[in-house]
Amino acid sequence: MKLTTAQALVRWLLAQRSETLDGREVPLFPGVFAIFGHGNVLGLGTALEEHRDELPVWRGQTEQGMALAAVGYAKATHRRQVGVVTSSIGPGALNMVTAAGVAHANRLPLLLLPGDTFTGRAPDPVLQQVEHFGDPTATVNDAFRAVSRYFDRITRPEQLLSTLPQVARVLTDPADAGPVTLALPQDVQVETYDFPDALFAPVTHRPQRPRPDRRALTEAASVLRSARKPLLVLGGGVRYSGAGARAMAFAERHGIPVTETTAGRTLVPHGHPLHAGPLGVTGSTSANVLAAEADVVLAVGTRLQDFTTASWTVFSPGVRLITLNAARFDAVKHGAMAVVGDADASLAELAAQLESWQVDTSWTERAATERGRWDARIDSLRAVSGEVPTYAQVVGVVNDLSEPRDYVMTASGGMPGELIGGWRGSGSISMDVEYGFSCMGYELAGAWGAAMAHTGGLVTTMLGDGSYLMLNSELFSAAFAGHPFVAVVCDNDGYAVIARLQEGQGGKPFNNLLADCRTAHSSPPRVDFARHAESLGCAVFTASSVDDVRAAYTKAREAAVAEKRPAVVVVRTQPNSWTEAGAWWEVGVPEHLSGREGYDERKAAQVRYLEGRI
Repeated sequence: MKLTTAQALVRWLLAQRSETLDGREVPLFPGVFAIFGHGNVLGLGTALEEHRDELPVWRGQTEQGMALAAVGYAKATHRRQVGVVTSSIGPGALNMVTAAGVAHANRLPLLLLPGDTFTGRAPDPVLQQVEHFGDPTATVNDAFRAVSRYFDRITRPEQLLSTLPQVARVLTDPADAGPVTLALPQDVQVETYDFPDALFAPVTHRPQRPRPDRRALTEAASVLRSARKPLLVLGGGVRYSGAGARAMAFAERHGIPVTETTAGRTLVPHGHPLHAGPLGVTGSTSANVLAAEADVVLAVGTRLQDFTTASWTVFSPGVRLITLNAARFDAVKHGAMAVVGDADASLAELAAQLESWQVDTSWTERAATERGRWDARIDSLRAVSGEVPTYAQVVGVVNDLSEPRDYVMTASGGMPGELIGGWRGSGSISMDVEYGFSCMGYELAGAWGAAMAHTGGLVTTMLGDGSYLMLNSELFSAAFAGHPFVAVVCDNDGYAVIARLQEGQGGKPFNNLLADCRTAHSSPPRVDFARHAESLGCAVFTASSVDDVRAAYTKAREAAVAEKRPAVVVVRTQPNSWTEAGAWWEVGVPEHLSGREGYDERKAAQVRYLEGRI
């Protein structure tokens, strides 16, 4: 079949299918986000136009925003579908590097197709080309190497025959999932080749269930049977494996208290008697209390990053750590006893080895007791009186008015701590907190992608004024395309959570809240977020009290669905009221600041390498 490189690539994309966790067959690549320029408009752009009815193409306003939307789509489909993003060479391509970092840090699949400079080099230097004096093969697309799981530059059409199977492998592999970058020189995009028909035969990619090594499983079972106070930690790998029900059945069978990481949040029904709450800095005191006493921790599908482990101070020095993970890279960290395998299959086999083993009921019951104390704390934060609402109160309103199949998300600033620590879910997978990269701006762009994918319920994204100003253009993309969601924008006059970190360690207020920034004005200008969002095609509602938030959010939900566009709720919030779990996070503190004494004390208690092996 004589095709251009671009035509062959598009036909291959169309041939790839995916099996969802509930057994449905769907397109692996459900659509393409595109901004065309001289590096991709006539090659890949023409090929996409030829299949516009089969492969939807959505135009964004920024390349970063489109790529973040694709990341949000992948997260909402539990990694079973992959967004494709194409750009021209130069600034368009480089704009996607941040989004590639988000996908890489969060182990989420993403296919990036940036245009590239001519392999023939006849017109060099071309518009937007960055020349490297000592290496003519280097282009700006080499910047993607650091944030790609797989990178290739297609310099001959026939190279697709060997690279496309690797592209599919990385995008669908439970251990290697992450961003793939195929740099496409614009002359190669339009070069023709006789491709074999078999390249375009339909292929269905099904969830892989790698089984653990039997000896590793036996050793893990032996350590668990010796435990008096075990704790089960559920991470994002449980979500992507579809192992939530299996994990809860495992916990119930043996009486093990359960806690969640950021990526595993909402896997456990909030009111379940074994639910100890979320773990770590942005988690709950209830989970952290149990973690400090646990003698064996079984961490499933998590890389145990610093916010989850409170910079490795949340566990006792003598804890035995068992890590069950599809990626050996993550399983062997921190001196853990590594069990490498799929979460669902491995928990089933581990349960069989443990047979009728049971935890002492006094420890089992601690989960509900401690979480009850944390719930009372959240209730008190939501009930606080004041003219200006707090983040906790705004989250409480959204939580109360949301439906079980709805989807809530955030990424940066103070909102992750409020959603992770304060949200009360029903056990459906209903939350996306992008806290692997904590990318400001993901909240709105990612919501566009999530709204495309999560059609069974309404998506609500929650963010601060800083994130809104960082990247808001995809509000127009979603409004134009007709993808509804609700955005709750909390305006607290700047980067309030960083101001808290700065001042909480003894630093002087500087360059975070707008009041502490350099300006030539005695009365600096303020952003009218409501009018701005309205100008981008959104329905807009404002609020200044908790009751106002409740009324505005109710109307926003109705408007988003009825009008098929984003609805934005703008609310003034307090800049200095937060939900605190009482855990430590390591940041560098200069010796002359008041926070240095506490830093030295907690640093000394930090566990550097756990003795997880027998």
